[in-house]
Amino acid sequence: MSFSFTDEQAEFRSVLRRFLAEKSPTTEVRRLMETETGYDQEVWRQLSQGLGLTAIHIPEEYGGQGFGFVELAIALEEMGRALLCAPYFSSIVLAATAIMNAGDEAQKRDLLPAIAAGDSRAALAFTEDNGRWDAAGVAMTATPMDGGYQLDGAKSFVLDGHTADLLVVLARQPGSTGEDGLSFFTVPGKAEGLTRRLLQSTDSTRKLAHLEFQGVPATLLGDAGGAAAPLSRTLDQAAACLANEMVGGAELLREQALDYAMLRMQFGRTIASFQTLKHKAADMLIDVELAKSAAYYAAAAADADDGDLPAMASLAKAGAGEAYMQTAIHAIQIHGGIGFTWDNNTHLWFKRAKSSEVFLGDPSYHRELMMQRWQD
Repeated sequence: MSFSFTDEQAEFRSVLRRFLAEKSPTTEVRRLMETETGYDQEVWRQLSQGLGLTAIHIPEEYGGQGFGFVELAIALEEMGRALLCAPYFSSIVLAATAIMNAGDEAQKRDLLPAIAAGDSRAALAFTEDNGRWDAAGVAMTATPMDGGYQLDGAKSFVLDGHTADLLVVLARQPGSTGEDGLSFFTVPGKAEGLTRRLLQSTDSTRKLAHLEFQGVPATLLGDAGGAAAPLSRTLDQAAACLANEMVGGAELLREQALDYAMLRMQFGRTIASFQTLKHKAADMLIDVELAKSAAYYAAAAADADDGDLPAMASLAKAGAGEAYMQTAIHAIQIHGGIGFTWDNNTHLWFKRAKSSEVFLGDPSYHRELMMQRWQD
């Protein structure tokens, strides 16, 4: 499997980096993280309609551009580098991918074009208060009612769930356990009986919500009781995408730390000349490059529909999580006492590193999952 990017992909990265440098400076990140919605509607319009980023991996027959997960990974790596505040991961990586994996043809043609155009922002609601990232943690029930379904229960840690126009919700038939009886449903963001609440979290650049469902009418997405396999596939693809987003942030932190070390003077010379700092710089470079290799491999496996994707996605997520967090720690230490002050920007990526490390499962969870999958 080749890891080299084409000239077109390299140019795409260059254009996107310039766009994000202009639209997502740290001053804008700080402004948006203090808002409830957490994003700028005009930037979202430019991102979706101007650059077509919301349509990257959605097939052309559903209003998308028909590219693959490699191009999506490039976009996410640059967004992670710029710490973009936007409902991109929730709407495009999670919700749109779940619809593509679970929906029938009519549902895809009905739901995906608006998401691809950026007109509809979607969110995937699958985790609950127990904090589990697998199907066994689902307790929400879906009861057949008047030719449709009624949802009762709660979802938590739903990325951008408080502002989404459309919710893709995972629920189970009453009395079922494990992966049996799981189904996907679609619910309008302003449905009757639905209560949405923004959660307070460490990383204000990534908004999480708690959703309460009390007799909420819902539409079945795909086959009844057939959500287990689409869910697993969606989470594998999302883990590979998140790994690429994380290596973008880690690379930016590494560069910032090195730049600061080259400028900071102590005892008449730059601190970059000290052996301890050289060791830290070497450790960061090795960690980030190894994480990049795994993340790129996982994205390519997702594109090729490779049977190794489940194991590689877990490997990439575990490696990127630790590399990002450790690079953030080194960056803080290199900056010294100022590193974690509010005035210094390093803490913004530090908090994103921590939130990304645990989102979709921490490194220990994914290492265990990876070993189980390789044994299978």
